[in-house]
Amino acid sequence: MERTVQCVSVDGQESNRCSPDAEPETRKVCTNPSCNLPSSCFDIQSTKGPIPDSEHFLNVQGKVLKIYCAGMQTETPQEYITLTTGEEENISEIFGFRLNDPSQCPANDSRREDCDCRRDYTAAGVTTFSKVRLDLRRMNIITTDWRFAFTHDGQSVPFATAGDCYSLAHCPQGQFKINLSGTGFKVAEDTSWISQGNYAATRIQKSQGGSRVKGICGGYCGKCTPSSGDTLPVIVE
Repeated sequence: MERTVQCVSVDGQESNRCSPDAEPETRKVCTNPSCNLPSSCFDIQSTKGPIPDSEHFLNVQGKVLKIYCAGMQTETPQEYITLTTGEEENISEIFGFRLNDPSQCPANDSRREDCDCRRDYTAAGVTTFSKVRLDLRRMNIITTDWRFAFTHDGQSVPFATAGDCYSLAHCPQGQFKINLSGTGFKVAEDTSWISQGNYAATRIQKSQGGSRVKGICGGYCGKCTPSSGDTLPVIVE
């Protein structure tokens, strides 16, 4: 069963002020005791043969979730989470500006691209994600899968990663955003980020439900990555 969910104001006008965490479910699976859903894209391929890549309902740890199956005409189909909140909410950045006087933290730590800077950090880049690879067996997002990622500028930056080479004064400017709202997944509660590099600073903010995480990270030069390396642990909601 599916329904349309809209955010509207008290006078019935469309609004964008509703919290994503408060949004009701848009779909519900009609349960049937005799219905045995597949648990992987390989299971679907084994039943239906080579078919076009598309979304499918899978049984993920006892819950029915929509998963995108890619590579369905190959021997190794792979699972992806479609990020329903869009690429602007799922972005990783290595900030490219560097202060000419790195001992400072100008503008009260606020982000200013008109700073007394040079833009020569070769590791800089901005990458957005529309889907992320899911390792169903380990329940991890693989942060370095680029199939559905788009690098807008510079180097590709892994999912859930940010950094810069901006300042010595604990003044991070690189940002990442994760928003799994509407996917049925959330970041595992014990997930943490580690700082790497010199003079590194990391600020992580998690939503109460665990579906959203924002990070501001950097150093001279420094970055933050999930403590689990090139994976991000997730659980079903």
